[in-house]
Amino acid sequence: MFTTLSRRTAVLVASSLVVATAGTLAALRDEAPDTGGAAAQAAGAAMPPGASPVNPRPGEVASCDQSGTDKIITVPDKGAPDGKRPIWVRRPPGPDTDDLPVLYLLHGSTTTHHDIRDAGVGEALDKQMCRSGVEFVIAAPFGQEVGGSDTEWGDAADGDFAIETFVTEKAIKAVEGEHTRPRALRAIAGFSMGGYGAAALSLRHPDTYGQAVSWAGYFKVDDPSDTFGDNPDAHAPDQLLDDPAVRDIRYMLIEGEDDHTPLQTGSIHGEAERFAKLLRERDMTVETMHPEGGHTWETWVPTFPEAVDFLVEGWTAPQDPAARRGD
Repeated sequence: MFTTLSRRTAVLVASSLVVATAGTLAALRDEAPDTGGAAAQAAGAAMPPGASPVNPRPGEVASCDQSGTDKIITVPDKGAPDGKRPIWVRRPPGPDTDDLPVLYLLHGSTTTHHDIRDAGVGEALDKQMCRSGVEFVIAAPFGQEVGGSDTEWGDAADGDFAIETFVTEKAIKAVEGEHTRPRALRAIAGFSMGGYGAAALSLRHPDTYGQAVSWAGYFKVDDPSDTFGDNPDAHAPDQLLDDPAVRDIRYMLIEGEDDHTPLQTGSIHGEAERFAKLLRERDMTVETMHPEGGHTWETWVPTFPEAVDFLVEGWTAPQDPAARRGD
């Protein structure tokens, strides 16, 4: 945190591995299958009611031949530098449609959208799109504020910034435009504070997201900057599970075996299993994974195949024709 030295130091050490990890990713990338110029994934001309428009074509999608396209877009927003909040967007080859899933990625407390991009996350996910046969848009918003407060991806109680509103409203409009996705094809994920944010925002906005993935997240409020004022429980994932509207949200929780990153109370260690137990008690869908390593990209990136498989399972599941669209 900006105001918690021990946690900030731990996260900064993890951030210093970004360049090394990017090199590792480059070395890990295998030559993708030669598909002779695969077209964008087909939605299917005639689908039975409730069928998902996402049809996996492993090794045959355009991402097997072409890299995604990166762009930084900016959106006016209070509390951002110069009044504009950036979003890193990476789109697979081909046209944008409302049948193309979107994965929103939230960064940690001492990092930005640039750290996610520069860690090679886009290239690593391109490889998983080819392997799984399902392409998707990646969008990583900037979650810091000009005063240096720890934002926790929330709206400040004192009104200084409104990052939750930005992520759940402005960013979606900017990224999806006229092709508003159904909530079943919109997922939110994040790393560290972003992993907390992915859980909290999905539960606070169940009409908006159908799935969430948390890498090294925590599921209680850890708010040294007092972002939430006198109402922290309204932002605590472990206090938001009894609303019937959240019961169909799918969760994957990934926590390194050696992750002891400190929080105001306790540490990240054990948070994934603690939260998973609460989800299972309510018959909610949850998967957990405990890779070797700590609070680093080198721990998180190798889990991308499992995370993408989890998301694809949700994106390809039959959909309720009357499902909430999240717009």
